[in-house]
Amino acid sequence: AQGVINRMGFPGQGAAFVAAQLHGKRPPGLVLGVNLGKNKATPNEEAACDYIRLIQVFAPLADYLAINISSPNTVGLRALQGKAALTALLAEVAAERKLQASLHKKAIPILVKLAPDLSDAELDDALEAILGAGMDGVIAINTTVSRASLENYAGLNPQTAAETGGLSGAPLEAMSTAMVKKIVQRTNGKLPVIGVGGITDAASAQRKLDAGAILVQVYTGLIYAGPGLVQQIVRGLKAN
Repeated sequence: AQGVINRMGFPGQGAAFVAAQLHGKRPPGLVLGVNLGKNKATPNEEAACDYIRLIQVFAPLADYLAINISSPNTVGLRALQGKAALTALLAEVAAERKLQASLHKKAIPILVKLAPDLSDAELDDALEAILGAGMDGVIAINTTVSRASLENYAGLNPQTAAETGGLSGAPLEAMSTAMVKKIVQRTNGKLPVIGVGGITDAASAQRKLDAGAILVQVYTGLIYAGPGLVQQIVRGLKAN
């Protein structure tokens, strides 16, 4: 099915370690985004403290920041997408962004990464909070906890397909493209959308762009096609 199920959460050696890797020169033209997520042990009531600290660390190092509230592998994280919780969180994020922008004399674009499993009402609430806080865009989407998209693949081991974790890759493409289209329509294009999910070639990247995405991201496709996938997609899009 060219999919991946992962249940890693946010593994890593912490913000200080990552920041140390990002110091120094970058290749010309490289745009660097940093994905921010609260610690697993931090209760949602204190999540803003984690995100604010991460903004302080990475604002001077990144071209944009992503507020990740949609990983299915950090227990309770997706509850932050609720209207009240997200409104409160993004108000604090916006205040810290303003402070850091003044301190570093540069714009600090912030995008919010949403889950694919939101209902239409939940999506409307999230978008209202994102627009109200003056965030700069949406990353659509994270991995899904649904396995409905695997039903059409013959020969899959049902026990493997049912394993815990977030599903990414080709089975996610239709769901993610539909979510991109919904966000663009619901916001009348006011929020730039980065489309991600199931991009395995130039055609699937083009479908994201046709749905209204202004940029695309690839991840699982690299596992199956290797790093040459990026060049393949770029060349394919140019040919179109």
